Amino acid sequence: MSEFLIRKIKKQDNPQIESIIRSVFFELNIPLQGTAFEDPETSKMYEAYSGPRSIYYVLEHQGEILGGAGIKPLKSFDDSVCELQKMYSLPKIRGRGFGQKLLNRCLESAQKFRFERCYIETIESLQNAVILYKRNGFLPIGGPMGNTGHHNCGLWMLKKLQ
Repeated sequence: MSEFLIRKIKKQDNPQIESIIRSVFFELNIPLQGTAFEDPETSKMYEAYSGPRSIYYVLEHQGEILGGAGIKPLKSFDDSVCELQKMYSLPKIRGRGFGQKLLNRCLESAQKFRFERCYIETIESLQNAVILYKRNGFLPIGGPMGNTGHHNCGLWMLKKLQ
C-alpha cells in the first residue's frame, strides 16, 4: 500500500481541494454564506497561498487529494498573527490522525514564518475540529480578529506559538 503524503499545494490541485471544501459544507450542513464556501479563494487555493508567509498543504494518496489546511497572515491585523485556514478533509480519512498531521505541519510553518500567535475561526457544531484545536492549545476568545469576511463562524480561537 502506498504512503499518504502531505505536500505543498500545486496549481493542478485547485479543482480537487475546492471540491472537498465545498462538499464538506453540504455534508455537515454548514452555512454557505459568510464562510469559506463563498470565499473567492476557495476556487484558487494555489494562488491564494502563493504570497509571503503563506502555505497550503494537501494530503494525497495514490494521486487523490483527500484534504488540506493552510496558514497565512491574518487579514487586516498585525503581522505577528497568522490564521489557520480551510482545514477540510473527506469523510473516509477522518478519525485517522491526518487532521493532527496537517495541523502540525501548519503550525511548524507558522513558527518558521515567525508568527507569534495563530488564530482560527470555526463553527461550534464542528465538534471534532473544535476538540482537535483545543487539544492543540487553541483557546476560545471573545470575538473575531482581523477581517476574514466569515461572519457565520461563531467560535474564535487563538494559540500562542513558541
